[in-house]
Amino acid sequence: MAYTYDDQNIFAKILRGEIPNATVLETEHTLAFRDIQPQAPVHVLVIPKGPYVCYDHFAREASDAEIVDFTRAVGEVVKAEGLQEGGYRIISNAGEAGVQEVPHLHVHVLGGRVLGRMLQRAG
Repeated sequence: MAYTYDDQNIFAKILRGEIPNATVLETEHTLAFRDIQPQAPVHVLVIPKGPYVCYDHFAREASDAEIVDFTRAVGEVVKAEGLQEGGYRIISNAGEAGVQEVPHLHVHVLGGRVLGRMLQRAG
């Protein structure tokens, strides 16, 4: 599948500086910032600066430098937020069935409390 990137999505606007954010970490290829509607005591969004719609798009088309930078940035966020000891969850939604709300790759780093099961079994 070929992805078409919408450069008017909210994360693209954040990357251009049109919308403010609470930056946690910024690197050459990645931006991490606090979610404005946190679902846990720690809720940080990590996004690549490149125009990638979802994780498989990024994994297939990003440069090695972008992939390494993004992966290391997630690790740095976990460390900076003190989540190594108590644990954390990383979520990336993709497409309609995955309930992706913003068409720009982002991972949610959540922690600071017990998060419960991720999905319930279909009955």
